[in-house]
Amino acid sequence: MKLTGSQEEYLKTIYLLEKNNEKVRVTDIANKLKITKPSVNKGINTLKELGLANYKAYGNISLTEEGENLAIAAIKRQDILEMFLVEVLEIDKKQAIEEAEAMKHVMSESTALKLDKYITEVLNLGDLDCGYDANSEKCRKCVKVTAKNRLKKNQNS
Repeated sequence: MKLTGSQEEYLKTIYLLEKNNEKVRVTDIANKLKITKPSVNKGINTLKELGLANYKAYGNISLTEEGENLAIAAIKRQDILEMFLVEVLEIDKKQAIEEAEAMKHVMSESTALKLDKYITEVLNLGDLDCGYDANSEKCRKCVKVTAKNRLKKNQNS
């Protein structure tokens, strides 16, 4: 299913708010994305029609299993892009975050998988036998630190 950039942002925002053990409401999303509540209502209703979110007017919002999977995929695409830009191309972190945010909306899943495989091979991350969870902020930070250290080591060799 191909989503618009704003639909992916809604999914990602709902997912992250849910993971922080928060009950997600229209106001929370509007505040997080800095947009109006009517815009959020329209977006959430579209996600509901697509079978990606559960929502009743004035109630809590949650993701369906498919919505959660798409949110995780969007987060992972952005993480992969950001890591590549910062750790491999050595682009300034702020610039890399902005560019990864824009690029993730146009990158196909197959390209993201190939880039992920490339980064894993180049940075030799396949040996991280630690139960890595792409959904865990702690794990993503650990991989970034490991990748950075290995890049420095490779450059000094």
